[in-house]
This record gives sequence, C-alpha cells and structure tokens, in this order.
Amino acid sequence: MKKRVFGRYFSRGGGARKALFRSLISALVLNGKIQTTKARAKAIQPEIDKLIATAKKDSVSARRILSSFFAGDRKVVFEITENIAPSLKGYLGGVTRAIPLPPRKGDAAPMVRLEWVVEVIKKEPEGKGTKKKTKEEEKQVKKAKTDENKKEVKTKEKK
Repeated sequence: MKKRVFGRYFSRGGGARKALFRSLISALVLNGKIQTTKARAKAIQPEIDKLIATAKKDSVSARRILSSFFAGDRKVVFEITENIAPSLKGYLGGVTRAIPLPPRKGDAAPMVRLEWVVEVIKKEPEGKGTKKKTKEEEKQVKKAKTDENKKEVKTKEKK
C-alpha cells in the first residue's frame, strides 16, 4: 500500500530523495545549468519555483528558510538571494526551462538540460573573493598615489 509519498519516488527513501533534490538544485544555482534525466528535472522544477518565490521576499526569515533547505550552505543561499532572485523579479513561476538532449547511452533514459529562463547577472560578494595584490601591484598603486599627491601640491602652489 503506497501512502504519504507525494510526487516522484525515484526508488529512494524520504531522506535520500530530499538530498537528491537539494544537490540538483544547488548545482543549478551554482552552475547556471545542469544535465539530468527528464523525470528528475520535472520533479525539481516546482521546488525551484517555491525557493525562488521565497528568495524574492529578501528577508531574514526567507534566508533562514533557504538555509534550512540547503543545509546551511551559505554560498548557495547568497547566490540565490543576491544574484538569481533579483534577475527573476518579473516571473511568478516557470523560472527554468528544460531543453531536450539525446537519450543517455547506457539505459536510453531521456535527458534534458535544465537552465534559468533569463541570463543571471552574477555579483561578487563585497570584501570576499578579491585576490591579494602582489608586491609589484602594491608598489604601482603607491607610486600612482604619490604622483597624484605631487600633482595636487604643484597645482596648489601655482594658485
């Protein structure tokens, strides 16, 4: 007797199914597109719509809901709230598209490429992700600053 299984089962228990969905959605968020089976893509599309709707609220509670879904993965939560949700402001649903691909060789499973409907503009986190400057670059910056200071002093002297 099949009870309490809503949606697709994928021959997995509840925890494994949730982990599968979480990994597919986080891969889509981080990479922008994924290649998967048609059944898996159709199963995660409603979940993605719900998560994007939550991310559009842009509140502390929304971030906490997303964080609990993605098991505390800050990188994915940042990406979805700062980059993806603002790009999809005009959409009420249907934020992904599934493009058919040739069947998989091993078992002839129908494959699709799942991607965002719009091009997502990525922002870098402030303060993080910037590479450290080399000593030569620091010297060049210092030299440029001293040159600017010298020019300011000369213009003040002329006045």
